[in-house]
Amino acid sequence: MFRRILALFIAFPIGVILVAIAVSNRQPVSLILDPFKPENPALSIEMPFYAYLLGALVIGVILGGVATWMGQSRWRQTARAQGQRAQRWQAEADRLTREREAKAATGTDLAIASR
Repeated sequence: MFRRILALFIAFPIGVILVAIAVSNRQPVSLILDPFKPENPALSIEMPFYAYLLGALVIGVILGGVATWMGQSRWRQTARAQGQRAQRWQAEADRLTREREAKAATGTDLAIASR
Protein backbone atom coordinates (compact mmCIF):
# COMPACT_ATOMS: atom_id res chain seq x y z
CA MET A 1 0.00 0.00 0.00
CA PHE A 2 2.80 2.39 0.93
CA ARG A 3 4.64 1.66 -2.32
CA ARG A 4 1.50 2.42 -4.30
CA ILE A 5 0.99 5.75 -2.57
CA LEU A 6 4.66 6.62 -3.02
CA ALA A 7 4.46 5.72 -6.72
CA LEU A 8 1.43 8.00 -7.11
CA PHE A 9 3.25 10.86 -5.40
CA ILE A 10 6.13 10.41 -7.84
CA ALA A 11 4.25 9.48 -11.03
CA PHE A 12 1.53 12.13 -10.80
CA PRO A 13 3.89 15.16 -10.71
CA ILE A 14 5.99 13.67 -13.49
CA GLY A 15 2.86 13.18 -15.59
CA VAL A 16 1.76 16.77 -14.94
CA ILE A 17 5.21 18.05 -15.95
CA LEU A 18 5.17 15.98 -19.15
CA VAL A 19 1.71 17.25 -20.09
CA ALA A 20 2.82 20.84 -19.41
CA ILE A 21 5.86 20.36 -21.63
CA ALA A 22 3.71 18.87 -24.38
CA VAL A 23 1.20 21.72 -24.25
CA SER A 24 3.81 24.46 -24.22
CA ASN A 25 5.95 22.97 -27.03
CA ARG A 26 3.43 22.19 -29.77
CA GLN A 27 5.13 24.17 -32.56
CA PRO A 28 6.63 22.03 -35.34
CA VAL A 29 10.41 21.78 -35.48
CA SER A 30 12.49 20.31 -38.30
CA LEU A 31 15.11 17.73 -37.45
CA ILE A 32 17.62 17.79 -40.30
CA LEU A 33 19.66 14.61 -40.60
CA ASP A 34 21.85 15.75 -43.51
CA PRO A 35 24.93 17.61 -42.23
CA PHE A 36 26.28 18.34 -45.73
CA LYS A 37 23.26 20.20 -47.17
CA PRO A 38 21.26 21.74 -44.32
CA GLU A 39 19.52 24.22 -46.64
CA ASN A 40 18.21 21.40 -48.89
CA PRO A 41 18.33 18.25 -46.75
CA ALA A 42 17.90 14.78 -48.18
CA LEU A 43 16.45 13.55 -44.89
CA SER A 44 14.53 15.69 -42.44
CA ILE A 45 11.67 15.10 -40.04
CA GLU A 46 9.19 17.73 -38.91
CA MET A 47 7.36 17.02 -35.67
CA PRO A 48 6.22 18.96 -32.61
CA PHE A 49 9.08 19.74 -30.25
CA TYR A 50 7.55 17.77 -27.36
CA ALA A 51 7.70 14.62 -29.51
CA TYR A 52 11.48 15.00 -29.71
CA LEU A 53 11.69 15.55 -25.94
CA LEU A 54 9.51 12.55 -25.11
CA GLY A 55 11.32 10.45 -27.72
CA ALA A 56 14.67 11.33 -26.15
CA LEU A 57 13.26 10.38 -22.74
CA VAL A 58 12.02 7.02 -24.02
CA ILE A 59 15.33 6.29 -25.77
CA GLY A 60 17.21 7.20 -22.59
CA VAL A 61 15.10 4.86 -20.47
CA ILE A 62 15.59 2.03 -22.97
CA LEU A 63 19.35 2.59 -23.21
CA GLY A 64 19.61 2.78 -19.42
CA GLY A 65 17.69 -0.46 -19.05
CA VAL A 66 19.86 -2.21 -21.63
CA ALA A 67 23.04 -0.93 -19.96
CA THR A 68 21.83 -2.12 -16.56
CA TRP A 69 20.80 -5.49 -17.97
CA MET A 70 24.19 -5.95 -19.64
CA GLY A 71 26.00 -4.88 -16.48
CA GLN A 72 24.15 -7.48 -14.44
CA SER A 73 24.83 -10.35 -16.86
CA ARG A 74 27.72 -11.59 -14.71
CA TRP A 75 25.41 -11.90 -11.69
CA ARG A 76 22.67 -13.61 -13.68
CA GLN A 77 25.20 -16.13 -15.00
CA THR A 78 26.48 -16.81 -11.48
CA ALA A 79 22.92 -17.22 -10.18
CA ARG A 80 22.09 -19.62 -13.01
CA ALA A 81 25.20 -21.73 -12.28
CA GLN A 82 24.47 -21.78 -8.55
CA GLY A 83 20.86 -22.77 -9.24
CA GLN A 84 22.02 -25.71 -11.36
CA ARG A 85 24.48 -26.72 -8.66
CA ALA A 86 21.74 -26.53 -6.02
CA GLN A 87 19.47 -28.72 -8.17
CA ARG A 88 22.23 -31.34 -8.51
CA TRP A 89 22.81 -31.37 -4.74
CA GLN A 90 19.07 -31.59 -4.10
CA ALA A 91 18.78 -34.53 -6.49
CA GLU A 92 21.69 -36.23 -4.71
CA ALA A 93 20.07 -35.62 -1.31
CA ASP A 94 16.75 -37.02 -2.57
CA ARG A 95 18.50 -40.11 -3.95
CA LEU A 96 20.33 -40.74 -0.67
CA THR A 97 17.10 -40.28 1.30
CA ARG A 98 15.34 -42.82 -0.90
CA GLU A 99 18.23 -45.29 -0.49
CA ARG A 100 18.24 -44.83 3.29
CA GLU A 101 14.48 -45.37 3.46
CA ALA A 102 14.76 -48.44 1.25
CA LYS A 103 17.52 -49.86 3.47
CA ALA A 104 15.50 -49.08 6.58
CA ALA A 105 12.45 -50.82 5.10
CA THR A 106 14.55 -53.81 4.02
CA GLY A 107 16.28 -53.92 7.42
CA THR A 108 12.90 -53.92 9.16
CA ASP A 109 11.65 -56.72 6.91
CA LEU A 110 14.79 -58.79 7.64
CA ALA A 111 14.41 -58.21 11.39
CA ILE A 112 10.78 -59.35 11.26
CA ALA A 113 11.63 -62.37 9.09
CA SER A 114 14.48 -63.53 11.40
CA ARG A 115 12.18 -63.77 14.44
